[in-house]
Amino acid sequence: MASGKLDPIDRQILAELQADGRMTNVELARRVGISAPPCLRRVRALEEAGLIRGYHADVDARRLGFEVQVFAMVSLQRQAEADLAAFEARAREWPLVRECHMLNGEIDFILKCVAPDLPTFQQFLTGALTAADNVASVKTSLVIRGAKDAPGVPFEVLEARLAEEA
Repeated sequence: MASGKLDPIDRQILAELQADGRMTNVELARRVGISAPPCLRRVRALEEAGLIRGYHADVDARRLGFEVQVFAMVSLQRQAEADLAAFEARAREWPLVRECHMLNGEIDFILKCVAPDLPTFQQFLTGALTAADNVASVKTSLVIRGAKDAPGVPFEVLEARLAEEA
């Protein structure tokens, strides 16, 4: 089920759930203009198709004591697929790593990390990340403040593009 095969109601369901994943099916159905039973069937189909991967609480890391956020740019010594996959598997095991993305260009991966304090992050950096097999270099940037943290996708852009194509 690709985004082009979704009808406007499916896309609206996704947009509404992206904004508030805790709403009841009855409320969701009201917002998208259909009755509850077909709305629930559509949600289940979107889940089964993998378009809805899960439901999560948006927690405030700083209020929970995670004062440090760092982006780590990692370069590997070797970039064979097995080496890339091995690094990705290792990154998934590190609790401080919240996101891991492989990039094209001078660096191989960018990691978004959180830690309660700088010593904890430094211990991870020197004891785990830079010591990991195949890691050639790591450059880090400490986040001073965030101006935007919008999860998901901009449905308004998708709707505008689909309107232009129609």
